[in-house]
Amino acid sequence: MALVRQIQGITKFIFSSRISKLGSKSERLQYVPFARHTSTTQPLSEKKEVNVTFVRSSGKRIEAKGKVGDSLLDVIVNNEIDLDGFGACEGTLTCSTCHLIFSKKDYDRLPDKPSDEEMDMLDLAYELTDTSRLGCQIILSEELNGLEVKVPSTIHDAR
Repeated sequence: MALVRQIQGITKFIFSSRISKLGSKSERLQYVPFARHTSTTQPLSEKKEVNVTFVRSSGKRIEAKGKVGDSLLDVIVNNEIDLDGFGACEGTLTCSTCHLIFSKKDYDRLPDKPSDEEMDMLDLAYELTDTSRLGCQIILSEELNGLEVKVPSTIHDAR
């Protein structure tokens, strides 16, 4: 911020010294600097929402919405869904508390296969199945709209 102020001061000095050398008021007005504020970043586009249903072991269904690019852990956190201990490592792939179980059909729809690190963490999870994944590693896309996942009845914090 200090650098910006220095640049603004230098700019004012340069322009004011040039303007003072001009004679008439009309000549001075031609050289008055106009600040134009522009952004060099892309405008934020509205991300599409994706519907996700979490099914507790009791059968209770929790419907939530996430945005394309969010992880399933983000969906739980952003919707303030109370799943005790879920996502203890905050998505750093150092625990297995965001363990979720997918149907075979939904598991096959997931764009990425689990990494070796994710598989190591899943080995420590309770109620492990062939279609288990960590929610922090599942990134939502439009194709996953309507996704339904089962939340295991217990968690194991592997940290």
